Amino acid sequence: MRIFDPHIHMYARTTDDYEAMSLAGIEAVVDPAFWLGSPRHHAGTFYDYFEHLLGFEAERAAQYNISHHCTLSVNPREANDLALANEVLERLPEYLSRPRCIAIGEVGFDRQTEAEEEIFRKQVRIARDRGLLLLVHTPHQYKRVGVERTLRIIAEEGLEQRRVLVDHNTEETMPLFAGTEFYVGLTVYPVTKLSPERAVNIARQYGLERLIVNSSADWGPSDVLSVPKVAHLMLKTGFSRDEVERLVWANPIGFYSQSPNFKVPVGAEHLAASTRNPLRSTMA
Repeated sequence: MRIFDPHIHMYARTTDDYEAMSLAGIEAVVDPAFWLGSPRHHAGTFYDYFEHLLGFEAERAAQYNISHHCTLSVNPREANDLALANEVLERLPEYLSRPRCIAIGEVGFDRQTEAEEEIFRKQVRIARDRGLLLLVHTPHQYKRVGVERTLRIIAEEGLEQRRVLVDHNTEETMPLFAGTEFYVGLTVYPVTKLSPERAVNIARQYGLERLIVNSSADWGPSDVLSVPKVAHLMLKTGFSRDEVERLVWANPIGFYSQSPNFKVPVGAEHLAASTRNPLRSTMA
């Protein structure tokens, strides 16, 4: 079974994680720009991070036969320093057209402040005006209020719903997407998000159309094998193999294929050969 983790922060993970993911059947990942755990104070640190995701991380993934793409943005956790966030946004567009950047993200709300809304709206407009996909982070607290506010802003800014993936949903926010064309993300992450059991129950209740599951694994208590574990649990509890493959492969492919920079993985054996990799001699 082919598996795609469409939201995972490999910047924060080890090469052992890549090996475990490959052995579990993960062939592709998307690595969104995120908060690194402490505040950044200089715009240049963002640009260095963007370069890391666009280059080194793709090369590291290829060593384990995993196709790596990224999304770039000012994350909501970093939007409250308005001077710094706006400085980064001035140069963000030059990175968005680079190969392997397939969307703007993560964007959205953390504490749901006015500064976060300002930076969110500016990035929604960049996505709209440049025809880019958008990956949206939803807040940990007051999540339903945050998702309602998020969907209202997207509507006001005129971005097509089918080009937006709204992530980190739970049982309380799923009804908000009825009758829409948004892609809806479920994050299987201990403590703060969903367990595999809750994610599978949501899939059973709401169906698989435009539903996407991910691990969002980072430097916190998280699991790079969350998506394979969901796939295994679905098979164990009565979903067909075709249904499981739709959730863990076809749906994320369907969303990200709307980006001209997205290259559909054609087979693990082609990845290392197609990716420039100066690490081969030290990591083989």
